[in-house]
Amino acid sequence: MRAGRREPRVVSREPRDGSREPSTEHPRRARDKVKSLAAVVRAVRKAQAASRRVVFTNGCFDLLHRGHTRYLEQARALGDLLVVAINGDTSVRTLKGRGRPVVPAEERAEVLAALAVVDLVLIFDDLTPARVIHAVRPDVLVKGGDWPISQIVGADFVQSRGGIARSLPYVDGASTTELIRRVLARRAPRD
Repeated sequence: MRAGRREPRVVSREPRDGSREPSTEHPRRARDKVKSLAAVVRAVRKAQAASRRVVFTNGCFDLLHRGHTRYLEQARALGDLLVVAINGDTSVRTLKGRGRPVVPAEERAEVLAALAVVDLVLIFDDLTPARVIHAVRPDVLVKGGDWPISQIVGADFVQSRGGIARSLPYVDGASTTELIRRVLARRAPRD
């Protein structure tokens, strides 16, 4: 080694308890943050027992864009644990129409889980997240600014339990539908 240069430090990636399994507290891989509803409920109860504030949001998240990332950053800032529930493929198709989703649910979930601000991700197949919200019982429920609080599914339930429902600012021009429109416009034959 030359003078003035240090060898890079090697950090062990093994869990501290000596097990070979990834920790559920601090997953090593994005896909380890994608959980079943039952596993999310257990993690949420544990967090709430430790006085951690749980934030919940949901959506299709078909093609991740800056509107999503800004919204998720703002959501995470409202608490200590961010749970993101994404619509399964069948419900996205029903809600958004033919040709959607562009990205399958398992892939969308893993991409969202790779974001540092997202703590847990789950996939649900219902048309609304009502059943999931009732099971999770978050302290804070958020949606993007295109949703007034009066139309946010689960807002009444969360508020009835002393929680908060928030509609976060919408980023103009940042939507999956707009992104798809721009891509298709660039592919159109030019005269």
